[in-house]
Amino acid sequence: MTAKVANHLTNRNRAKALPQPSPAASLDATDLSILVFLLQDARGSVRQIAYQVGMSAPAVAERIARLERSGVIRGYRAEVDWGRLGFGVTAYVAVTGVQGWEQVETVSALRALPEVESVEIVTGASDLLVRLRVRDQQHLRDCLFDRVWRVPGVHRTETLLCLSDQPPKAFDLELAEQLVAGARAEAGGARAAAPRSDKRGG
Repeated sequence: MTAKVANHLTNRNRAKALPQPSPAASLDATDLSILVFLLQDARGSVRQIAYQVGMSAPAVAERIARLERSGVIRGYRAEVDWGRLGFGVTAYVAVTGVQGWEQVETVSALRALPEVESVEIVTGASDLLVRLRVRDQQHLRDCLFDRVWRVPGVHRTETLLCLSDQPPKAFDLELAEQLVAGARAEAGGARAAAPRSDKRGG
């Protein structure tokens, strides 16, 4: 292996290939409450949310727009039961392959495959974890043989077949509710710690 190629595979270059985390947004309890209502029903009207949080509809609309501009809300989408559309088999593929800057190209090529739901860069024995949605075992075999294994940078794979397709938990909603509770507790503690003015005359 040449020094140039070896340099591409260092952990330092691999870290540069990873997406950098977004800076945390500064949200108060009202922002988080609005987020909870949107997670409960993204089709709910601004007027309904405004009634729930005790604000005017224009004020709530501005807060939602700010959440969208800041990237906290990335979009609104329908949740699809793919099993009802004939894609009832889920599989995970642990991929061992190239690292560093070349890994970015491998991730992009895998994400472009129609059967791929997600591609995660992970630590451990494997480099990537790919989630696939297919019709049946024959479709899975074709996907692996004809597409995944032909992606440049994929050296070895291990396929894990899901035995049951459980509905996803409401992770976003549960976490947002925890954040609301924490923000309210913090605000309540700040009010309790604030010194009270002495109104008695001298």
